[in-house]
Amino acid sequence: MKKTCRQVHLLALAALITAAAILSAGAASAVGVGEPAPSFVLPTAAGEAVALDKLKGRVVYVDFWASWCGPCRRSFPWLNEMHQKYGARGLSVVGVNVDKRRADAERFLQQTPAIFTIVYDEAGKTPEAYAVKGMPSSYLIDSTGNVVAVESGFRDEQKAVFEERIRALLAGR
Repeated sequence: MKKTCRQVHLLALAALITAAAILSAGAASAVGVGEPAPSFVLPTAAGEAVALDKLKGRVVYVDFWASWCGPCRRSFPWLNEMHQKYGARGLSVVGVNVDKRRADAERFLQQTPAIFTIVYDEAGKTPEAYAVKGMPSSYLIDSTGNVVAVESGFRDEQKAVFEERIRALLAGR
């Protein structure tokens, strides 16, 4: 059956609308502010399990990162600073590495050390549960386990805003 140009365009438009609906449905499943943070249990380099559920009662900053991510390199000194300033007051910083090869992450960490907790998710299940769209992506979680802020990327001008949110959450625990 021969289709007219108008029919072909209508079919193409219908396909685009369907694709947009599918993509927006996926975006709607992203973890948002006010929602419970998806739980995870991931290993450290030493093989110790870190469970998000065990951190309830603390304020948690979950940072998804990868070895190839330039902004991740810039974020680590700030994450180290937050860990040093607020760790004893109830902040846990957890960096979730998503590299497929741990050796890539280890090279990154040799050049850009982390004093906060690093866990590994080569399978990518945790960033999938959080619907992470880019690196780095960060989720600030209150002491009850709910997401209070989401940041995609790392911007120097946002550091003070996030630090103030951390201080406020720690004060309200």
